[in-house]
Amino acid sequence: MSILKDILYKVNITAVVGNTSVAVHAIHFDSRAVEINDVFVAIRGTLVDGHNYINKAIAQGARAVICETLPETQEADVTYVEVKSTNKALAFMAANYYGSPSENLKLVGVTGTNGKTTVTTLLYQLFKNAGFKVGLLSTVKVLVDNVEYKATHTTPDSLSINNYLKLMNNAGVEYCFMEVSSHGIHQSRTEGLTFVGGVFTNLTHDHLDYHNTFAEYRDVKKLFFDGLGKTAFALSNVDDKNGAVMLQNTKAKTYTYALKNHANYKAQILENEFSGLLLSIDGSEVWTRLIGNFNAYNVLAIYATAELLGLEKVEILKLISALISVSGRFQYTVSDKKITAIVDYAHTPDALKNVLETINSIRTKNETLITVVGCGGDRDKDKRPKMAHIASALSTKVIFTSDNPRSEQPEAIIEEMEKGVEPQNYKKTLAIVDRKQAIKTACLLAEENDIILIAGKGHETYQEINGERFDFDDYKTVTHILKQLEK
Repeated sequence: MSILKDILYKVNITAVVGNTSVAVHAIHFDSRAVEINDVFVAIRGTLVDGHNYINKAIAQGARAVICETLPETQEADVTYVEVKSTNKALAFMAANYYGSPSENLKLVGVTGTNGKTTVTTLLYQLFKNAGFKVGLLSTVKVLVDNVEYKATHTTPDSLSINNYLKLMNNAGVEYCFMEVSSHGIHQSRTEGLTFVGGVFTNLTHDHLDYHNTFAEYRDVKKLFFDGLGKTAFALSNVDDKNGAVMLQNTKAKTYTYALKNHANYKAQILENEFSGLLLSIDGSEVWTRLIGNFNAYNVLAIYATAELLGLEKVEILKLISALISVSGRFQYTVSDKKITAIVDYAHTPDALKNVLETINSIRTKNETLITVVGCGGDRDKDKRPKMAHIASALSTKVIFTSDNPRSEQPEAIIEEMEKGVEPQNYKKTLAIVDRKQAIKTACLLAEENDIILIAGKGHETYQEINGERFDFDDYKTVTHILKQLEK
């Protein structure tokens, strides 16, 4: 049991009705989970307003209610706390409830449109290989040293974050690397956490269905750096035009990395092949099995972060050479007939462009490049024609298909994509709604030495159609089809 006033430390309170010295058991923002003596935090979500469920939470035993607007009628034995923001309140309460676990380890947040999962996962891998106990909070998975938990969001809710960090404390974890999404920042999920560092990868077109404008999206990302403390570091990619913006108002010590511009950490690509990259980082050569220009930035960010966290430069370079690629990020297989199939999470115009340009920079142009791509339903519609434009301009052949159509008709999504195809590229394109059939068609079209790119879903192991999730794994699907066709 905790005392309510103790877990309200640092919360911006505007009014209190009742006694804050009461003992409470647990914190919940889902009324269905509330039990006797719990605290219910009424969150205003994009679809549901928790204030509508205050009475239900009390009926289930809530001892205290945290809300932005006090209900007109109040129960005598319930404490009501009015706050400016229940999202922020939840974040501080979660940190207090779990004993501020972020203060007991070195927590690094990574934000940006592309590269978050790769940078955090490979930092986890690098520090594990260096002999440390490490934690990971990513889109793909949550790791408490060696124990894995299933990830549900890029940035989990505040209670989950602090619960995982407490588990890391109990396991003796020294470092934790965390993806920080724009949604997570906007919804204050990272408030109340103590970061030793923040990393900015890049900023491109994404999530405009949520943030409305690119400027708003950028400014939300910037808030993360604005909130870093004086003893933290802020590391930013200044080859991105928004890289300098991220550092403008931060109190943290600022550092930059780049391949093109002047920066604290510099790298140069010496060789770029399907087998990997040869880089020169701050004058030292290092070979990595990661592929493509975009991964050169990721490797440089990893190198700089590790150095800022105190590892020796020679050791970092050695550890980088041992890193293996992240699931669904330029993950490839080569069939017996020498057909290369690449699965990548590229679901934004810039990410797709990066992957296709990487493939085109490596291939000899004697091979056919077949791209299979779709766009998600109920999400940013503006990027659909842009994705199709890029795919058709940079590929030999393109098959438009379903991604996660969700509540939308996949045929309608494909039609919106096709509006971005220029007339001279029409003949390159096909539309096959069924994703498995689209991948199979790409395999049937491919000949020896050809390359197939399956973009958009990467590590995901499902398709979401009309509110249901069906098992679907791009990498397993293409690997199985290629083997079947070779029999």
